[in-house]
Amino acid sequence: MKKPESVVSLTELGRVQLSDNFFMRDMLYSEVANHHGMPNVPDFPDIAIETGSRLCQELLEPLQKTFGKISIRSAYRSPSVNAFCNEKQKNGKSGYSCASNAANYAHHIWDYPDTNGHKGALATVVVNRYIDYFDRTQDWQSLAWWIHDHLPYGSLYFYPKLCAFNIGWHENPARRIDSYVAPKGCLTKPGMDNHGGDHSNHYNEAIKRLNT
Repeated sequence: MKKPESVVSLTELGRVQLSDNFFMRDMLYSEVANHHGMPNVPDFPDIAIETGSRLCQELLEPLQKTFGKISIRSAYRSPSVNAFCNEKQKNGKSGYSCASNAANYAHHIWDYPDTNGHKGALATVVVNRYIDYFDRTQDWQSLAWWIHDHLPYGSLYFYPKLCAFNIGWHENPARRIDSYVAPKGCLTKPGMDNHGGDHSNHYNEAIKRLNT
């Protein structure tokens, strides 16, 4: 598939079903692109479809099957949209929070490999059913440990608003979890004592509360 250059071709791209419950159209919305009138479309749609399908099928679908509806906050970013957002951020503009293109290749920029040549795709999502529980408890770690034990994620990064988090599929997964929510910093990564084994004691009670 060529890069969309018309409404017809963009509509065709948006109709691509990445998994049972997610279409490419779900992944293309961007507040930055929308506000500034910029197209947010991949240069290489076939690669974006390939990596986005892995993200949706291996991570988002099982997450939604277990916890209910997932809302996409931010997913695919084109290099031009991401670079524009990053430049605004460097200039101290409020509301812009994009890392550099190099840092986002194989993350939010799905159709370009990272500097090591690995493919990947990342989305910022909210587990709708988890919002009220998080507001009451500020417990993001239960969700993080459940994902760690059950899903082949590449990386996770948690945020304070709505307990939104970045979840990424990657050909060479880092298997690292970080957070901007207290306790801030790295929860686990390869080499840490807490990385291996079963962590169900961290999330069994939370799952029980969500189901009552």
